[in-house]
Amino acid sequence: MTSTSAPVHKLALRVREVAQLFNSMDPTPFHNKDLDPKANEYIESWASTHPHDSRFHLTIHLEKWPEEGDPSGMLTEAIHNHFIYQAERTRRRLRQVLKQGRMSLFIGILFVSLCLIAADLIGNMGEGAGYRIARESLTIVGWVAMWRPMQIFLYDWWPIQRKIRLYLRLGSAHVQVVQGK
Repeated sequence: MTSTSAPVHKLALRVREVAQLFNSMDPTPFHNKDLDPKANEYIESWASTHPHDSRFHLTIHLEKWPEEGDPSGMLTEAIHNHFIYQAERTRRRLRQVLKQGRMSLFIGILFVSLCLIAADLIGNMGEGAGYRIARESLTIVGWVAMWRPMQIFLYDWWPIQRKIRLYLRLGSAHVQVVQGK
C-alpha cells in the first residue's frame, strides 16, 4: 500500500493556549521544545491504536490565539521536531539493545560451549547417577544461558522498531491549527 492510499486518521486537540502543548520545564524556543508529557502520551497512545500504514492529521483547536499571529508553522515544526527526535532517541535505544544482544550472545555461546565441554568430560568419567545428573545439569545450565540473547534477537527489538515507525509517521503528520473551541 502506498502512503497516498494509506488510511488517514484524525485527532483533534483542544487547548487554551500554545504553551499548554509544551513541557514547561524546557527552556528552549517552542520549535525545539519537548511536548508536554501528557500531550505526548495522549498523541502517541492514540496513534498506536491505528494500523502501521496509517497517516495522521492533527487539528489543534486554540481558544486563545497568540498575539504574534498564526502559530500554524511553529506548531507544525515543533510537533514534527519532537517526534523525529523521539524516533532518533528510540533508534539509539534499539542500537543499545542490539549491542547488548550481541554481547550476550557472545557470552552465551562461550558459556554454553564451556558447559558442554565440561558435560562431555564428566560423561567420560563414569556412568553413575551422579555423573549423569552433573552432565545433564551442565547441559541445561549452558542452554539456559542462551535464553537472554535469543529473547533479544527474537522478541525484544520488535516493539522498539514499531515505536520508531510510529514516531516517524507522527513526525510527518499533517498539523492544522484553528482558532476556537
